[in-house]
Amino acid sequence: MGHFRYNAMMPTMTPFATALLDWYDRHGRRDLPWHRSRDAYAIWVSEIMLQQTQVAMVIPYYVRFMARFPTLQALAAADQDHVLHIWTGLGYYSRARHLHRAAQHVCEGHAGRFPADIEAVCALPGIGRSTAGAILAFAFDQRHAILDGNVKRVLARYHRVDGDTRRRAVDSRLWALADQHTPHARVADYTQAIMDLGATICRRTPHCAACPVAKDCAAYQTANPIDYPKHKARRALPQKSVAMLLIRNQVGQVLLQKRPPVGVWGGLWSFPECQVDEDVTGWCRRELALEIDAARPWCPIRHTFSHYHLDITPVPARLVKALSVVMGGDESVWYNPACPDARGLAAPVTRLIDALRNCQ
Repeated sequence: MGHFRYNAMMPTMTPFATALLDWYDRHGRRDLPWHRSRDAYAIWVSEIMLQQTQVAMVIPYYVRFMARFPTLQALAAADQDHVLHIWTGLGYYSRARHLHRAAQHVCEGHAGRFPADIEAVCALPGIGRSTAGAILAFAFDQRHAILDGNVKRVLARYHRVDGDTRRRAVDSRLWALADQHTPHARVADYTQAIMDLGATICRRTPHCAACPVAKDCAAYQTANPIDYPKHKARRALPQKSVAMLLIRNQVGQVLLQKRPPVGVWGGLWSFPECQVDEDVTGWCRRELALEIDAARPWCPIRHTFSHYHLDITPVPARLVKALSVVMGGDESVWYNPACPDARGLAAPVTRLIDALRNCQ
């Protein structure tokens, strides 16, 4: 990232920012794919992918995504199925839908140029205040504080901020501290530095011996950095269960249905679903107008979301006949496992399609 030229009239940096930038100059990460560009679009894609996802997992997805959609215009013009297909496996699919929709908004409302105004950026789907600040810092050297999860953890420990970070008063306090430490010079480097510190050193279990700001960290001085930031005790994740019907026709194609645009796996293609204790033959006749011959269910598989476990019971079945029109169209398709096409599939659906392919 480029540097601001220092001006004596600028406010001085806090000791925290000075120490952090000195550490970044020696140890900062500069070799990640998105570090090679100052293009706002490329930076935006990386920031969205990095939300709730570790760097090592993001890298191959980012490289594929940028190869397929090298420009904002290319993303805006793409079919949503193609976008979700490239995203398949990265999770939190609303991010991909928001990226796609926001690219279209930029083309329609900003002549295809990513806006350089913080309010305009925050108005785009899927972009909050912290993400907007990071994009504008990296792409345009604008001074904006950021406060993602890693930065919250760093500042809550450094200043020993009490309380749950989800409370408005605590959040406001952390935003004020984030702004206080954000320098007027080298803002892009500082933004990357505080992200790196939270991601590599000041983790949930911190490596304080390697921390460049440990000597002034209030939580470290009281020997309890792990107690900050405070969170409500995690409840055990609830469990839900569903049967997925793996219905194959006479030529080995499997029936997929498009999920609603919002909610779990929104806009992705999946198998028809019913309750685990459902009479699947009667359900298919009633709901799909298909006569099937169901086989013994496979062993359940578990997929864990952030807020619950989903236990999936796959039920393989053979199509006997269609009772009305042939399935197809915009919301359902007969999909060939042996010749995959470009459509978005949730991770467990991909696994089950691979299992079906191996059964043929």
